[in-house]
Amino acid sequence: MKKMRGVTLTAEWSPKPEFKLGAKDIDKVSTYLGSLVWKNPRIEIRDYDIPEPGPGQVLIKIKACGICGSDVHMAQAKDDGYIFYPGLTGFPCILGHEFSGVVVKGGPGTKDKVTNKPFKGGELVCAEEMLWCGSCKPCADGYPNHCERLDEIGFNVNGAFSDYIVVPDRCLWSLEPLRDRYKDEKDIFLAGSLVEPTSVAYNAVIERGGGIRPGDNVVICGGGPIGLAACAILKRQGAARVILSEPQADRAEMGLKLGADFVIDPTKTDFADEVLRLTDGMGAALYLEATGLPAIVYPGIEKAIWEGRTLNSTVVVVARAEEKMPVTGEVLQVRRARIVGAQGHSGHGTFPRVIECMASGMDMTSMITKKITLDEVPENIIALQTDRKNCKITCVMDE
Repeated sequence: MKKMRGVTLTAEWSPKPEFKLGAKDIDKVSTYLGSLVWKNPRIEIRDYDIPEPGPGQVLIKIKACGICGSDVHMAQAKDDGYIFYPGLTGFPCILGHEFSGVVVKGGPGTKDKVTNKPFKGGELVCAEEMLWCGSCKPCADGYPNHCERLDEIGFNVNGAFSDYIVVPDRCLWSLEPLRDRYKDEKDIFLAGSLVEPTSVAYNAVIERGGGIRPGDNVVICGGGPIGLAACAILKRQGAARVILSEPQADRAEMGLKLGADFVIDPTKTDFADEVLRLTDGMGAALYLEATGLPAIVYPGIEKAIWEGRTLNSTVVVVARAEEKMPVTGEVLQVRRARIVGAQGHSGHGTFPRVIECMASGMDMTSMITKKITLDEVPENIIALQTDRKNCKITCVMDE
């Protein structure tokens, strides 16, 4: 049988005393509370058999896969040895979920959404990483991001830092609309690998945040890929002022290229005062918390809401974090503000809408600041634990 390689994360199942096995956890296999269970993570490249697609599955040849902050935090240990990532995890697992590739073949019963016919092979695709069941109550109610039987590619199901992957056909989306925008297929695959993180941003600011009216002000806290994608989306939606709060100079400059009008360095100036200055005292209609540091960031957001003149502000929390946010109920009441959480990217036509935005000119490929090989993935995941200079590091697979 032919072999493939995969960047594999292993860790020890060692639950903390406060951990209780939940209804959706599987003892010694997977949990929704990763940072309370998994200890001493390690990354290595292993050999695997190339998977054969079963009913409803499609075999994909990987062409590009980006390193996500989730990959970094699953591989990063705190002082006590436990991983940083607080969510759904199951190890050992091949990492990688921001990917694009080419269809090799479809299993029995699979169909291409474009033609509604069986896959022929050779189709250019990307995929949702959230493998929702479609039949539990959240899925039936239209919330697949919150599936009660959720699996996630690269978290508890083998991912795309590998040569091949099998994916349910329901989670695949065609990249054919990008052909007119990118003449080189390599660029299509690079753009395709950014559909997933851009869709996370779209879900956060459009689906969960409710979008904005043209002319509204918005504030993005955190210039990682999600925050940068939000800059591009909200400027495209008609924001008057897109304000990015980001201390790292290279990411701040990237934000200005992708749609931010102003950048705040919160380590050098008072965040709320600067937001109010840039908006003539109005504040913003939407604030996105994309730093993963809510205890540090939220007080500044709350001050801007309290002292600003804009009512009905929405704060969207998209970054994963265990820390509690210090919320003052009086501010939410008096200023008619609200806080909402955003998880994932599935449902509501998010993926195809993001692909169409890219096809019509929303180019996100400048976020890719470094290209690497599969062999270089482990060392770069480790490097990103301390070095934030690069925005998106993408593994490009050779033929």
